[in-house]
Amino acid sequence: MNILKSFSLFILAGLCEIGGGYLVWLWLKSDKPLWYGILGGLILVLYGIVATWQTANFGRVYATYGGIFIVMALLWAWKADNFKPDKYDIIGAMVALIGVCIIMYMPRK
Repeated sequence: MNILKSFSLFILAGLCEIGGGYLVWLWLKSDKPLWYGILGGLILVLYGIVATWQTANFGRVYATYGGIFIVMALLWAWKADNFKPDKYDIIGAMVALIGVCIIMYMPRK
């Protein structure tokens, strides 16, 4: 699988997990209607399906997704909750992203 397609699947999976989790969060923490929680749960199921579209093995996919999720979670919080990442958030996210790209995309014998 080419890197661009693989990375796009990670982004789609991240949007499903963060978006679904955020809807459940709003339902339980911000007194939103039940349908927020139901929709969030359905989107979380979709996240589990999208992750299987990667061609690498489970461990490598989920390890890589974890690093991409870190970056996406900070971006989501920044845009959706007015969270302001500081320089250590950004440095940590970049270290994680570099690490998971090595795990996922470095050629192997």
